[in-house]
Amino acid sequence: MPTVLIWNGYRFYFFSNEGNEPPHIHVDRGDNSVKLWLEPVSVARAFGFPQREVRVIAEKVTEERERFLQAWNEYFRNHR
Repeated sequence: MPTVLIWNGYRFYFFSNEGNEPPHIHVDRGDNSVKLWLEPVSVARAFGFPQREVRVIAEKVTEERERFLQAWNEYFRNHR
């Protein structure tokens, strides 16, 4: 599970076996989790986070989108 960013207690990562899915990022904090697609940024699913917190996370993902896409593409280019 490559971690791409830790920010304000949130861990942004992807699973190494998900290269067959469109680019996305998982975000966890405590027992809460959200999965966001990167093209375009949108929520795939969320568990435990209140909606306003999901919005904050989505805003951060939008800010970091290019970084996350680069990490995704580099990782899966080298691990296929």
